[in-house]
Amino acid sequence: MSVRINDIAPDFTANSTAGQIKLHDWIGDSYAIIFSHPRDFTPVCTTEFGAVAQLAPEFAKRKTKVLGVSVDSVEEHVKWKNDIAAFAGAPADFPIIDDTSLTVSKAFDMLPADYYLPGADRTPANTATVRAVYIIGPDKKIRLTMTYPMSVGRNFAEILRALDAVQATDGVPIATPANWVPGQDVIVANSLDNAAAEAKFGPLDIKLPYLRFAKAPK
Repeated sequence: MSVRINDIAPDFTANSTAGQIKLHDWIGDSYAIIFSHPRDFTPVCTTEFGAVAQLAPEFAKRKTKVLGVSVDSVEEHVKWKNDIAAFAGAPADFPIIDDTSLTVSKAFDMLPADYYLPGADRTPANTATVRAVYIIGPDKKIRLTMTYPMSVGRNFAEILRALDAVQATDGVPIATPANWVPGQDVIVANSLDNAAAEAKFGPLDIKLPYLRFAKAPK
């Protein structure tokens, strides 16, 4: 079963580099992002977790917790964190889940349609598509998903931008246009007529009857 936007994120209890984590309790009243990886000590994933380590202050500003998932053991994760910190110049202080059982990968539908994962013989290529991003709201609902192939490193500026857009539009009758970044105008939902939209958001910039821009709420 696929994990879709607005689904409640599958809850789980798993060991991690920060001890045992029960997902929903760990999220609490924060936003959360789950980053999954095929295996420890892989080159692209090391650069990605390095980017996460460097962006720790940005995630903290957005009251967002980050959680890594990799199909190796906590012991391997602890060793890998040293490489991540050495590469990034920043400590990898976020927890990384032990998903040797693939429990989390299966619960979040991270695996390819036709997967074969032989235990001791598993290589990064066997789990090449286990590289996903999930943004989860404080209500534990999935807000956004992204999936990348093995050869394409994730764009963390885009992940931050997407997080900003999710937070800006959460529970507010607005949407963000293509390439939006914080500070730019937003699109007013068509559930509001012009008068109601202006009363709520101020003057409108009406491009088309169904495409109306306004200043982003503070």
